[in-house]
Amino acid sequence: MSICNREGGRCAEMAMVCLTDFEEYAKEHLSKATWDYYAAGADECCTRDDNLLAYKRIRLRPRILRDVSVSDTRTTVQGTEISFPVGIAPTAFHCLAWHEGEVATARATEALNTCYITSTYSTCSVEEIVAAAPNGYRWFQLYVYRDRKLSEQIVHRVEGLGYKALVLTVDVPYTGKRRNDIRNQFKLPPHLKVKNFDGVFQETAGPEEYGIPANTLDPSISWKDIHWLQSITRLPVIIKGILTKEDAELAVEHGVQGIIVSNHGGRQLDGGPASIDALSEIVDTVQGRIEVYVDGGIRTGSDVLKALALGAKCVFIGRPAVWGLAYKGEEGVREVLQILNDEFRLSMALSGCRNVAEINRNLIQFSKL
Repeated sequence: MSICNREGGRCAEMAMVCLTDFEEYAKEHLSKATWDYYAAGADECCTRDDNLLAYKRIRLRPRILRDVSVSDTRTTVQGTEISFPVGIAPTAFHCLAWHEGEVATARATEALNTCYITSTYSTCSVEEIVAAAPNGYRWFQLYVYRDRKLSEQIVHRVEGLGYKALVLTVDVPYTGKRRNDIRNQFKLPPHLKVKNFDGVFQETAGPEEYGIPANTLDPSISWKDIHWLQSITRLPVIIKGILTKEDAELAVEHGVQGIIVSNHGGRQLDGGPASIDALSEIVDTVQGRIEVYVDGGIRTGSDVLKALALGAKCVFIGRPAVWGLAYKGEEGVREVLQILNDEFRLSMALSGCRNVAEINRNLIQFSKL
């Protein structure tokens, strides 16, 4: 972001201090259709907006005089150590924000030693992503298609490439109604495609939805498909899109290895809970049997702290990663992650926590209603 000095005609780089600085930059510099696509929520965007407001309603109970001269933000997810408990959530079409797309995102997460969940709807192939960041820690997000062979082929591809887990998105039997995408008649520009399906779909004149033929997703997906997925892979299966304790219990019973509490960034059902508000009941139900993560609405280090205090093992960020890309590609995503890491470390120290093991529910002020 450059601010020009009129007299001297020189442009000074404005420091990016927090995640909303990147948001403002992205809104200013991306095309309207691209900005609207990333920003979209379903219907009236109540859930999308509540994802952010819910964090602001939560208050912390800081402890003092705890010797926070040394702090450690490291944690583990699925047994693998990452440098801090913030990963990149699966978001589509990174090449819309920056020409290198997902390759830049992969390099940034590798540099910061955290987890990158690659979207099925990537504008770079899984092979290109692995080649760009060979030592990165990655999970792969997938959907179940009417043609199960499509899902099966991509599972075997990513397993062979060294992806460490499968993240099954379960909240999209149909795509939510995103009004601005309809108004803008959103389509991928001709030079971009869903790279993982390159050559899979015959060129048809039929309707397209977000880069692939409409009606490719299978709305009949049910719990039995969890067993089907487990039968074709040795990778741990993590379910993304659970918002209730009933479904959390079913997930554990079906032998999944993790849950991402998520409402798809408010892009699916409008009027559901903010993901952070759904977290507690799910953590209480799971009782440590599997790991629980959360995405949606994380914008500051203290948001990360609140999520961990409520029982999340790690959080994932979606839109802020895209804003980082729009700002400066790999370097922008690194900056977004670094800012969150620094803010999280500071919030931890100011609330009296020296490491993530010391973060617990006693940090949360439950308001007397």
